[in-house]
Amino acid sequence: MESITVVSLLDVISELFSEEISIAVSNTREYIYYRPSKRIDLKIRPGDLLKEGTIAFKAVQSKQKVSEFIDRDVFGIPYHGMAVPFFHEGKLEGCVTAIFPALTSGKLVVTIKTQDGWVPVPFSQVIYFEAKDKKTHVYTEWHSGTHKYSLQDFEFQLPKDDFIRCHRSFIVNVNQIKEIHPDTHSTFILTMKNSDRVPVSQSYSSYFRRLLGF
Repeated sequence: MESITVVSLLDVISELFSEEISIAVSNTREYIYYRPSKRIDLKIRPGDLLKEGTIAFKAVQSKQKVSEFIDRDVFGIPYHGMAVPFFHEGKLEGCVTAIFPALTSGKLVVTIKTQDGWVPVPFSQVIYFEAKDKKTHVYTEWHSGTHKYSLQDFEFQLPKDDFIRCHRSFIVNVNQIKEIHPDTHSTFILTMKNSDRVPVSQSYSSYFRRLLGF
């Protein structure tokens, strides 16, 4: 097969997986294909060598399927993954890796910093998160404040059934969306229940529509 044909085939196969799963394919020493998801991106590039400690490296070394949690020391992001080696005529050729977001740690609240101190707020009361002025701002039903975590950190802690990344600067609670309005160039504007308006960027609009089913 021509390489472009192989890449096209892998792109099609990747469409069979959830958009929350990143897919990586490697030979025995380096990555040859990577499709990041909206939920998790390990910033892998074709040509990057397999890192010791990753599940892809472990699968190639053991020549067996590997499924486990990898902490943030390897890629800077914690993740769950499954790597399956593949063979041709009995010879190890590489492996395919599915990368899942780390499951929420089980916390039920986010503690935000306000002018008067700190306030623990249940996730259900959070309306949206915004990255602004090098801080993460948290807007809730009764309070607003900041948090030390980045939006990317929050993506791996928030209940995934309730929160969606809709923009590089915003994560919204879908239960707090009042209305969805079309905007230019296939984008949307969300009116939240507190009347704030939040944009859905073009790069997230297709993902957003599929998750909300419209």
